[in-house]
Amino acid sequence: MSVLKVYKPTTASRRKTSVVDYSKILTTDKPYKKLLVRKKKSAGRNSRGKITIRHRGGGARKQVRIVDFKRNFEKGAKILTIEYDPNRSSFISLVLDLKTGEKSYLLHTKGTEVGDVICANTEIKDGNTVALKDVPVGNFVSQVELRPGQGAKIIRSAGVYATVTAKDEEYVTLKLPSGEIRKFNRTCNCVINRVGNEAYEFVRIGKAGRQRHRGKRPTVRGKVMNPADHPHGGGEARNSIGMKYPKTPWGKHAIGARTRKNKRSNKFIVKRRKKK
Repeated sequence: MSVLKVYKPTTASRRKTSVVDYSKILTTDKPYKKLLVRKKKSAGRNSRGKITIRHRGGGARKQVRIVDFKRNFEKGAKILTIEYDPNRSSFISLVLDLKTGEKSYLLHTKGTEVGDVICANTEIKDGNTVALKDVPVGNFVSQVELRPGQGAKIIRSAGVYATVTAKDEEYVTLKLPSGEIRKFNRTCNCVINRVGNEAYEFVRIGKAGRQRHRGKRPTVRGKVMNPADHPHGGGEARNSIGMKYPKTPWGKHAIGARTRKNKRSNKFIVKRRKKK
């Protein structure tokens, strides 16, 4: 069953535009109010009102869903609904803790449905929370902790997964979606199988209006700006940028230069991620 809906080319912007057909996956359009928090818009500005992240602003109003990334269910949790979350690419599931009776939101995992019971134990079952040391080599995992007990920090986007490639007495090696191969503490928790909504990868936005609904503003090329606004600006007609290498608006190297600082955790990286 295909969950991707492709529109008919009634207009130029509609041609090849596609969306995920929520009616085939989601079970409700009403979120659980006790787990909602109002989201304040910043439009890419800091506390002084200065733009620190460009190309952001506007968009539809959103409410934050409080998602539990630790998933500590001693007696399991029953999935009640599968819902849309406007703040992330993946879907979320409302679950009921069978021990405490409390409700919480989790990221939806592929292979789980309404009525399923997920647990935090050593059973290799879709949606279960398991320590990396208990996962067989070759299995798909997602929502992995960087430190034990910290809660899932990586591999949380729609449809992504990591593959367990090796295990030793201290670490478990994973191949991440970026192609990076990295070691993790063997007691870190993960979730079996990939994150849900894997069709999201094939969605085509189609028109600028849908990007504006998401709070994304236009990106203007530096080459068409004035010299006062960008190093690439100025010149007559369609001439080149007139310099040895492309620059950022602030005069730094735009392509090829490493910008990330070395961290202590770099020692756990076995192989760097693929270059784009």
